[in-house]
Amino acid sequence: MKPLDIALAVAVAVIWGVGFVLTRMAVDEMSSTLLTTLRFGITALPCLFLPKPKLSWLLIVATSWLLVAQFLAQTYGMAHGVPAGLTSVIVQSQALFTVGAAALFLRELPTRQQVAGIAIAMGGLLMICFTVGYDFSVFPFMVLMTAPVSFAFSNLLLRRAQGVPMLDLFAWISLVALLPLLVVLFSVDGASTTWQSLTHASLKAFACVLFLALVGTTLGYWIWGRLLRDYSAAQVVPFALLVPFIGAAASSVTFGEQFGTLRLAGMIVVVCGIAVMLLSKRPPTLVEVV
Repeated sequence: MKPLDIALAVAVAVIWGVGFVLTRMAVDEMSSTLLTTLRFGITALPCLFLPKPKLSWLLIVATSWLLVAQFLAQTYGMAHGVPAGLTSVIVQSQALFTVGAAALFLRELPTRQQVAGIAIAMGGLLMICFTVGYDFSVFPFMVLMTAPVSFAFSNLLLRRAQGVPMLDLFAWISLVALLPLLVVLFSVDGASTTWQSLTHASLKAFACVLFLALVGTTLGYWIWGRLLRDYSAAQVVPFALLVPFIGAAASSVTFGEQFGTLRLAGMIVVVCGIAVMLLSKRPPTLVEVV
């Protein structure tokens, strides 16, 4: 890879890692549903001048709603006490769920090295499970664990979008996401609570939302899509391994997040398992979008 493209890949990992910290800041002032709705609403704005991708509406809607489930789950988890650093590791475990879902539904059997990586990562997740209940409850953790599963199935659908401009795709995915998000927002939060949150949120909270939408999603996925267009997945995807480390480090610096010996060991084991999977001789093409 060219030095500039390596720098861009690292920059995307930093953006996505820091994004978990900014999400944690934003949910201190607004609900997870409002934050997710605002994020997708801003990301949908390019639809005003970008054409609809040449994909079926069914594929766009299905992918969109899976991503809605993912982002709602991860913001809900953080809003209810799951630390940002731990969340970044859990979300990136989508790699093992993606390979598992591909094997189950597409009959794409993983290599021995990928199976070993899945086993290592699952062991790390089990270690993390033993720490639940110390600083956050079981239910938010269970909700959070649906995020990588939703992520995995959206990866399977995104495989059908090869060659589609990433900026166009995510703009239209975000537009379609607004309908279910608005239904959930007004059903769960209600109009009065939503309005009160909007009028009382600080500039810092809105700055976090703008960063997550414009930089984290629009710019981040555009760069990532361009890199995947110009290079093989084997060259690009391993940079995603930086995301949980950056997220955990940023959370530790910003919030003083303490991991504890067992949780820290579990997080490291999960990332090592994902590394074994992604750095295999025949890397899975299903985890190209992270």
